[in-house]
Amino acid sequence: MVIDIREVRPHDKAEWLQLWQGYTRFYGSPQPEEVTECTWQRMLDVNSSVLGRVAVVDDAVVGFAICVLHEGTWVTTPICYLEDLFVDPAFRGQGIARTMIKSLQSEGRTKAGRGCTGIRAVIIPPVICMMSLPQLTITYATGSRLGPEAVRGC
Repeated sequence: MVIDIREVRPHDKAEWLQLWQGYTRFYGSPQPEEVTECTWQRMLDVNSSVLGRVAVVDDAVVGFAICVLHEGTWVTTPICYLEDLFVDPAFRGQGIARTMIKSLQSEGRTKAGRGCTGIRAVIIPPVICMMSLPQLTITYATGSRLGPEAVRGC
């Protein structure tokens, strides 16, 4: 299976929207249409600090990642905050989320003027095994930080 990770494109909207709605329903937090549309427009705006990426398999959008670039107080380069990550349930367990995260890490290191020092993610415990990557710091919503050693063996 070939997984292509790329920027969100205008023609992806219908597929992304279906995934987005599944994502927000899963967390019991459906978003108003105006928030969804604003999020979509921000991902398309090259001047926005919101980055949208999709995972494509056989010409179908099967996952997405939404990140926010922001300045930090402990670093001199931007931080890429992974805010949303979702893979179609039919495609889970095939390395798609991991591929998206690795792609974001690589992109963050190479993009001129927008290089990231690291990716930070706020996730809930059931998702933790999916995030076992060496350079990923996992931060629970409670604020406790876990390094890569906490997810080894997942």
